[in-house]
Amino acid sequence: MITFKINDMSCGHCKAAIEKAVTNLDSSATLEFDMGARKVRIESKAARESIQAALKEEGYASEVC
Repeated sequence: MITFKINDMSCGHCKAAIEKAVTNLDSSATLEFDMGARKVRIESKAARESIQAALKEEGYASEVC
């Protein structure tokens, strides 16, 4: 499981966009959101770099925590 800090994540729309980006890479991925801390924990078969690229494509810069 990898935790990403996503500073621009602030609402339900952000959560949905992030879920879509990750599940498009790996439909079996699981995501746990902490909206207050602006973090998401992702369990996925996709590589970290692929996840970050997909998030960036949706407009969300991320860093690994």
